[in-house]
Amino acid sequence: MKSTVETLSPTRVRLAIEVPFVELEPSLKKAYREIASQVQIPGFRRGKVPAAVIDQRVGRAAVINEAIQEAIPAQILAAVREHDVKMLGRPELENFPEVEDGQPLVFTAEIDVRPEITLPDLSTIEISVDELQIADNEIDDQVSGLRERFATLKTVERPAQEGDYVQIDLAATVDGEEVPGGSATNISHEVGSKQLLPGLDEVLVGMSAGESNTFVTQLVGGDFAGRDADVSVTVRTVKEKQLPELDDEFAQLASEFDTLDELRNDLRERVTRVKKVEQLYAARDKALAELVKVADVPAPEGVVREEVDHRKQAMTDQLERIGASLDEYLSAEEKTEEQIDAELTEAATEGVKIQLLLDTLADAEDVQVSDDEFGHEIMHRAQRAGVQPQQYYDQLVRSGTAGAIFGDVRRGKALALVMERVKITDAAGNELNMDDLRGGSADEHDHDHDH
Repeated sequence: MKSTVETLSPTRVRLAIEVPFVELEPSLKKAYREIASQVQIPGFRRGKVPAAVIDQRVGRAAVINEAIQEAIPAQILAAVREHDVKMLGRPELENFPEVEDGQPLVFTAEIDVRPEITLPDLSTIEISVDELQIADNEIDDQVSGLRERFATLKTVERPAQEGDYVQIDLAATVDGEEVPGGSATNISHEVGSKQLLPGLDEVLVGMSAGESNTFVTQLVGGDFAGRDADVSVTVRTVKEKQLPELDDEFAQLASEFDTLDELRNDLRERVTRVKKVEQLYAARDKALAELVKVADVPAPEGVVREEVDHRKQAMTDQLERIGASLDEYLSAEEKTEEQIDAELTEAATEGVKIQLLLDTLADAEDVQVSDDEFGHEIMHRAQRAGVQPQQYYDQLVRSGTAGAIFGDVRRGKALALVMERVKITDAAGNELNMDDLRGGSADEHDHDHDH
């Protein structure tokens, strides 16, 4: 086998390969065996058909074609090893070769390759994140949310107002004909929440228990979709939402704390932790974006295309699981498929660049992944998938994706190095380190950074 490599760009090469016909002999023998096991010829047991009979019945050209298909991947791998090509993604044949009997196999393939990336000194990278500030009204909002959860409903003898809860009966008709499934009794509804039919909340305000009213609404489903329906509504009861007093007794009801001050302090700590995580993620994203920019990382087009296809398929599968289609999603989002493709391409390009950058850093720093670290990641992912770790690992091995997860763990460790070494300040000029950002609850080993 003779091969040459031509550099097309920093991320792509073309391999030209020529294989003498004699070197195709193992692939030809395998092709004869494969075809013999598939054809049924009278007088011969399956798998025992002589080559001459296969040539006569199936044709020598078909056998050669089968042999070529088997030989090409192996020949590409041999050329990749010979020229030390750092292959990414799948090779793309420029055209499928035709081989005359006895003639050499000659073909070309284009392959995305890992670009040479010059890494900057990480300590020279400076990024800024928002200052961590917590206003009193944010804690007030947290307390209000907690208070809402412990609200009680009390029946009142007055007309309904926004925020009240009412028990109602509904009945819809179109031109005097009952709408199938258009009647309901004793429904609980918050006035003003817009959770039921358009127009309902407007007529409920001012209605008292025992009163009825009608309104017109447009139906969105069923046999009468798009038609105006007359809906009668009868109020059974009106209930007022009563919030508990904000005092130490409320703190004891809603939490493990004895005083309202202790509860507020705890809520402040929780909000602080959440904001620290947000700071950490902002710092991570900005650091990676800056590194990609400074290192001028190119993105291999073929790898990006594969990643876009993968993301689009994942999006389609996710939509199908909830009973929707891509067309319905596009309609709801008021976007074209071209716009979605452009968004996916932009995200995939950035993701691929980040992966290349972190792989280069991992090589430069000789980052190793221990069995324990790899096992921990497998357990973590198996838990999320709801399967046993061994079963999950066996699936990975069968599908050939265990290496990809190993790469994710290694990139996660390289990312941790980035975050330890870059200079991070907040908007007020305070320098932050990883301990400040973690806040005791964040995990800088975020292996999904590029998804």
